[in-house]
Amino acid sequence: MSDHGRRVLVVRGGWEGHVPVEATELFVPFLEKHGFEVHRADSPAPYADPAFMSGIDLIVQCYTMGTIEPEELRGLESAIRAGTGMAGWHGGIADSFRSSSDYLHLIGGQFACHPGKHPDERDGSPADNFIPYTVTMRPGAGDHPITAGIADFDLVTEQYWVLADDYSDVLATTTQKVRPWDPWHREVTSPAIWTREWGSGKIFVTTPGHSLDVLRNDSVRTIIERGMLWASR
Repeated sequence: MSDHGRRVLVVRGGWEGHVPVEATELFVPFLEKHGFEVHRADSPAPYADPAFMSGIDLIVQCYTMGTIEPEELRGLESAIRAGTGMAGWHGGIADSFRSSSDYLHLIGGQFACHPGKHPDERDGSPADNFIPYTVTMRPGAGDHPITAGIADFDLVTEQYWVLADDYSDVLATTTQKVRPWDPWHREVTSPAIWTREWGSGKIFVTTPGHSLDVLRNDSVRTIIERGMLWASR
């Protein structure tokens, strides 16, 4: 337990396919064990309350798609700039609020697609987009507190193709293959785990996390737990 109380705001909602309530509840016991007082919200509305946000040390967001009001986004950006950390996984942070370019600028990476199986293998279920891929650690990841001691690992789930910039510090990547049915002509490497420093605040993002079984993967879960602690004020 920490020697002083910290406060975390868990914002979950949006598209239900990412089971935002169940997914975030997986990590609540870990946060409580590390001394966080947990506040939950089902919309980004609390971001617009500067007095409340000034006392938040960490935001854990799992809110896929949806919309954010201008005053909510201003409050989120201001809180992070002032030192509040932000952490999240998959579409809950990298595919939130698609209509907001300023949110994209803050996070530094936006989901573009998750290429699926061969068209003949698809049956219309979510598994159409579950493919085997590797999360590849970058040089230096072994010295970072989020990824120390974690080797490359394999998953069978959605593989995010992410549009990103070079301000983020990328800890791991994933490479989209070129398959006979794909329209692109060379492999494309996207960030899979990254951090971003914004004013006095820190942001942590990892793209694996589509479903509870992926979040329970030892490597994924460890990275998220460490990422939350790293980002917190």
